[in-house]
Amino acid sequence: MFGFLDVPVAGAYHLIHALTGLFSVAPAIIVFTLCVRLLLHPLARSAARGERARAALAPEIRALRDQHGHDRERLAAELAKLQRESGTSLFTGCLPMLLQLPFFTVMYRLFTTPTVGGEPNSLLGATLLGTPLGAHGLAGGPLVFVIAAGLAIVAWFSVRRQDRDREAEVPGGRLLRLLPYGTVLATLVVPQAAGIYLLTTTAWTAAERALLRRGS
Repeated sequence: MFGFLDVPVAGAYHLIHALTGLFSVAPAIIVFTLCVRLLLHPLARSAARGERARAALAPEIRALRDQHGHDRERLAAELAKLQRESGTSLFTGCLPMLLQLPFFTVMYRLFTTPTVGGEPNSLLGATLLGTPLGAHGLAGGPLVFVIAAGLAIVAWFSVRRQDRDREAEVPGGRLLRLLPYGTVLATLVVPQAAGIYLLTTTAWTAAERALLRRGS
């Protein structure tokens, strides 16, 4: 079922193995994640420009909601028209997050498969705080709580930033405020290595957005 991941998983395996010549496995995962985020940084800058453009449209968006709030189909059509005419899109801001999914999937697969390229997966024996990085959820012992606490802190800061920076009411705003906390729940089912990836990438996202907004 996951045969199409064999090549990228093997690539990630050899890259992390190479990094373990300088670090242990956990820091190597962090460095791997930072490399992924550096590759995606141009898209994050584009997403930030899109957010600023949408913020400039906030008065027009509010006017459309006041005018067509009773007619959801008409409102959706008018908002789509406004986005086309302004050259903005709600999906631009989602691209960096969506493009991380393949890398997260590779990390998940790397620490759940016993063999890579027909050889034993030696990364599964790596530990942090006495816990195997391939351990899932609560089997991760104290490590899972450390990662979950870190993700909860990052999510809290992310929500505070969203509340402070939001200049236009967004449909489903309550749901958007809860989404960052979904990563905390993910620690209950993913390997600890994938949890380290999540913690690193979400912390990068929070810092990146703050810096890009400050520089705007």
